[in-house]
Amino acid sequence: MMKLYFISGEASGDLYGSRLATAFRQENQGVKMRGWGGDLMQNAGVEIVKHYRDLAFMGFLEVLLNLRTILKNMRYCKEDVLAFKPDALVLVDYPGFNLRIAKWAKENKIRVFYYISPGVWAWKAGRVNQIRDNVERLYTIFPFEKKFYADRNVTVDYFGNPLAEIIGEFASKMESKSEYIKKHSLSEKPIIAMLPGSRSQELIHILPEMLKVVKHFPEYQFVVAASNSLPNEIYEKIKKEYGITVVVNDTYPLLFHARGGLIKSGTSTLEAALFKLPHVVCYKANAISLFIARRVATVNFFSLVNIIFDRLVVPELLQEEMNELRMVEELRLLLTEGPKRKQTLAEFETLENMLKSEGVAKKVALDICKRISQ
Repeated sequence: MMKLYFISGEASGDLYGSRLATAFRQENQGVKMRGWGGDLMQNAGVEIVKHYRDLAFMGFLEVLLNLRTILKNMRYCKEDVLAFKPDALVLVDYPGFNLRIAKWAKENKIRVFYYISPGVWAWKAGRVNQIRDNVERLYTIFPFEKKFYADRNVTVDYFGNPLAEIIGEFASKMESKSEYIKKHSLSEKPIIAMLPGSRSQELIHILPEMLKVVKHFPEYQFVVAASNSLPNEIYEKIKKEYGITVVVNDTYPLLFHARGGLIKSGTSTLEAALFKLPHVVCYKANAISLFIARRVATVNFFSLVNIIFDRLVVPELLQEEMNELRMVEELRLLLTEGPKRKQTLAEFETLENMLKSEGVAKKVALDICKRISQ
């Protein structure tokens, strides 16, 4: 019986990890999987011992303030891995934690496979050495990553981007807009999606600024995508104060049916682009954390869409730029039928063609199974 231990620490990793876990089960009926993740991975057959909602520390300062908890989690993880005695660790993104675990695993002669390359091309390029030394095989999901690693003498596999495949499947089975409106008791007004993030720190810094935009667009209805990893009371207060709809764990239909969006920087911006949703990328964090991030960053953009193209395709409003005036200005440009909206939609078509692939998780699972059996 093959035994695999997964470690994922955020919502996007839970999504990718669940697809990979499903692929492992299809290829090996007797596989036993345990680890860290979320509801999607659990539904895919992984015995979850630590949920990602308990791991969501964002930014340098927040990590420092929660260092004791993080170190405690790391100790628990190591103990649980040793008790489970897996054939291999399958690490999914979550680099700050997972690269440390990879080093420890190598020292303890535990095989390590890494799915979703850490964003070392964005900052901390020195981590490439950690990957080379401690990871048996790395699987990337962006085409530009192959060259990045090849230039640094690291061989990686690129089987395509799973998100393009996931969204393509989802869009083909999407409920109609009338069904979506009825399900959430919405009006017939066009929708603007707000995705402020799934961490409490993000809601504190980002959502209040986003909500200032609502009064400027009376002809639209705003819908906030909520995460069930945060207390419901937070969203209840928003609904009462602003009279806007909050949907929980129903983000993809929102992105599909909306006309425009205000999206927190992260995987969600790539998701919005693949759903062909013109949007403004927003990010606001603790001032110290962002100051450090800007000092160590080695890329010119925050949005994954812009990083992939290596040019400004979607507007980015960061920190002081993320203010009421600028958000209204950029959003209005994208909502209006005109050159800006048309160009943005054309760029998103190009992006989809760049990333489109089939059976990504299956290809990764097959490769890992083959390597473990050798």
